[in-house]
Formats: sequence, structure tokens, C-alpha cells
Amino acid sequence: MSAQSVLFDAPGPRAKRRNAILTVIGLLGAAGVLAAVLGKLAEKGQLSPSLWTPFLGRSLWVDYLLPGLAGTLQATVISVIAAGAFGVLFGAGRLSHNVVLRRVCGVIVEVFRAIPVLIMMIFAYSVLVQAGVFSSSLNQLLGVVIALTLYNGSVIAELVRSGVNALPRGQYEAGLSVGLTPDQTLRIVQLPQALVAMLPALIGQLVVVLKDSALGYAIMYMELLNWGKTAGSSFANPVPTYIVVAAIYIALNYAITRLAMFVERRLRRGRHTAGPVTTAAPNIIQGTAEPGVPGAAGYEGLREFGHEHGRHAASAPGADER
Repeated sequence: MSAQSVLFDAPGPRAKRRNAILTVIGLLGAAGVLAAVLGKLAEKGQLSPSLWTPFLGRSLWVDYLLPGLAGTLQATVISVIAAGAFGVLFGAGRLSHNVVLRRVCGVIVEVFRAIPVLIMMIFAYSVLVQAGVFSSSLNQLLGVVIALTLYNGSVIAELVRSGVNALPRGQYEAGLSVGLTPDQTLRIVQLPQALVAMLPALIGQLVVVLKDSALGYAIMYMELLNWGKTAGSSFANPVPTYIVVAAIYIALNYAITRLAMFVERRLRRGRHTAGPVTTAAPNIIQGTAEPGVPGAAGYEGLREFGHEHGRHAASAPGADER
């Protein structure tokens, strides 16, 4: 039985015919809406060749769109790095066995995940302006980065927590069986495997960060959308400019989506081609690592051992005596 048939019933002939009919109706409806929109744009003269001619020149790209794209990518890259660090740190904190730390991290994550990004962005920018420490342009960049980091970092922290909790119990027990503390087991055994398993979802979060960077428009951060507005005013073609800006966002998001799909395929291929585990677990159980300080051989064996869900730990010679 295939994995897909376990998740849902395969459609029969009537269901396939019904799905095909609904698909055709949907495509016809979308084509009708697109034709109506294009008709209105043509009626208003927005499809005139003179409005699209600036895109064939150098000035609009070099002076407006490319600087805006650079600003968007700058805020996105910094926010992704900071949000990743925030998410892993507070995600691990939510899994800590220290009750106080776990509750504090939980409150922080839930608060920042509940506040809209735009509100955090405006608030952070206002605080930076009142402090008067940095220049105006840097205040705008920091306002965008802080808001994107706090919100998306909170989402990543929740992904980390749920990913670790989804691992088999044997992973945790395997770490304890070689003398690791619960926190060391989390850091050395569980987190690496959870992050690898969640990598496609984490990469997909890049799309959210990239799109939300456009909210910097509210605090006058000069990203792609803001530069697009300026270009549309300068060349008197706002509608064509916004269409091109939207096309750039779509292309960037599509590239990120393809990257996520590629990573997911590689991860699946790696799982399918992994060799059998036969000797790693007994080596770990029989003392290749000192309690609390696993050696290189013990760590590699432990990772392999964890995939067997603790089966070798139960059957290893001498396990009961310890």
C-alpha cells in the first residue's frame, strides 16, 4: 500500500471526471476575471506602449527597482539569520527541563507571535527615533529587521518545539542511556534531527519574511515596494510599475519555493539510501563515550542509534547490568 493511499482514498472515475469539470470551470472563471481586468486597464490607457517603454531603458532599473530589490534582500537576509537564531534559542528554551526558563520562553514566543508585524515595526521604529542613536536610514532598517525577527523567530521557535516533540521517544532515551543529561540530549541528539526534518518548512518561512519586508513601506524604509511607488510617480506609470514589482516578488518567492522542494527531495533521498544500523548502538552502549561528554565515535553512533528507536539499547549485552 502506498503512502498516498494511507492518507486519502484515490479518486474513482466519477470523482476524476468531477474534478476535471471543476478545474475547467475554475480556469474559465479566472480567464474571465483576467479579461475583465485587462479590459478596464486598456480602457483607462494603462496598457499603452508608452507607459511600458521605460522598462526597456536603463534608468528605471538602475535608479529605482534594483536599489529597491537590494533593500528588500538586505532586510530579508538579516531578518532570516536573526529569526533563525531567535527561533532555535527560544524553541530550545521552551523544551528545557527548567520550569522557569520554559515558562518565560513560552510567554515571549506567544506574545510576539500574537502581535501583528506592522505594529511591532512601527513601535520599534518609533523607539529608535526617540532614542536618536542611529541615522534615519538605519533606524528604518532596524525597525524592519526587529519586527521581522521577533515575529518570524517566534514562529520558528514553535516549529522547533513541535518538531522535537514529534521525534520518537527512543531518541530521548538513547541519549540518556549513554550518560547525557536531558539538556545535552536535547542539544546533541534531538535538535539536529528536528531541524533537518523541518528544513523545508523553515525554508518556506523565507517566503513570509520576504513578503513582510514590504511592510517597511509604512516607516519609509526604501525597499522594493517603496522604490516602485517612487518610480511610478517619476515615470507617470504607477499601474505598470506595480505589476512589474509584483512580478519580481512572485519570481523571488517561486525561487525560494523551488529551493524548499529541492531540499525536501534531497532529504527524502538521504533517508531512503541510509545504510542499516548494525554495530553503532552496541558500541555506544558499551562505553565509547564518557558520561555527559560524548566522543566523536559515540556521537555518530548515537545519531544512528536514535533512528532505531532504542531497539538496540534494549537488546545490547550488559544493558541490564548497568
